[in-house]
Amino acid sequence: MKMNKIAFVILVFALAANNLVFAQSKEKSSSEILQEVTDKTKAYKSIKLKFNYKMENPDANINETTTGEALVSGDKYQLKVAGQTVISDGKTVWTIIPDAAEVQINNVAEGTDSFTPTKMLSSYNDEFKSKLNTRITELNGKSVYALELTPNKKKSFDKVNLFIDKAKMQLYSIAIFDQNGSTYTYTMTIFEPDFKVNPTDFSFKASDYPDYEVIDMR
Repeated sequence: MKMNKIAFVILVFALAANNLVFAQSKEKSSSEILQEVTDKTKAYKSIKLKFNYKMENPDANINETTTGEALVSGDKYQLKVAGQTVISDGKTVWTIIPDAAEVQINNVAEGTDSFTPTKMLSSYNDEFKSKLNTRITELNGKSVYALELTPNKKKSFDKVNLFIDKAKMQLYSIAIFDQNGSTYTYTMTIFEPDFKVNPTDFSFKASDYPDYEVIDMR
């Protein structure tokens, strides 16, 4: 699983849509839907997520499933998925890989495909076109808004489908369609706003991993 795909889903629930080109629907426009979700999300001090993850690539005969969880507060986050833990204090990212007994340290990237929750709320608003798929109104028995986002400029993925829980106006599921033919799907099982967090949730202590090799890639 690529780390940029992992990081993408942590933050995509906060997608803003202030200046996107949106299609209209009889019920709500996609801009209204995303703006409502954004405003609600920005009001949360923190969010705890648990999700099911699925990666599919028919050409490569790949069909993988797993579960994960994340804790997000502003630009800080802690993610646990696929046996790895990723921690960020908003400036530095620590990726803890038990199978290799190593910790990789990186700066939060500044490229066009990099992001933090705040960046998702500010810089993505003119990079996508969005439309509401009125043919899809239900997913796994849940009433949803189905939104399709396509980037205006070339990125590592072709499009992103968002499914918004109508009752709660929260992100329920996201599907990322990679250019290599893979589809990464994340479906939320727990979305708990204003979860109590501690500063240590978003910091790395080398003493907790005494036998790990620390690889500083900054």
